[in-house]
Amino acid sequence: MTDITFRRATAADLPAIVALLAADSLGSGRETPDDLAPYEEAFVRVSADPNQHPIVAERAGEVVGTLQLTVIPGLSRRGATRTIIEAVRVRGDQRGNGLGTALMEHAIAESRRLGASLVQLTSDHTRADAHRFYERLGFTGSHTGFKLPLS
Repeated sequence: MTDITFRRATAADLPAIVALLAADSLGSGRETPDDLAPYEEAFVRVSADPNQHPIVAERAGEVVGTLQLTVIPGLSRRGATRTIIEAVRVRGDQRGNGLGTALMEHAIAESRRLGASLVQLTSDHTRADAHRFYERLGFTGSHTGFKLPLS
């Protein structure tokens, strides 16, 4: 994986990031890669928040993976800081070569660097392959998640 660079995402990466988000069965129905305006507005908010770390994986000058790392200071667990990993995506033609593992290992290392003592993530219950992937990395399915759409 020496040909992969991990870095903070920039606004110029938005078309590639949105394409990655839209390129799966769940994202295809909720993402709008032809209209970047809402993503541009969101990116301004994300970039202004010091606890948000949008990350891209780049190979040969192209964005081939992404995730968002969120730092959450907390009171539970004796005031522990945790990170949440969200929106993990690897471009389809880049899967199966270790990129996803390297991306997640980078996020875990960043979490440590940022002072977190716990890393957590959620994954749609239909993503059985992703669940096996996360388990191989040492994550355990210890909780059940719930969501409530507000709009």
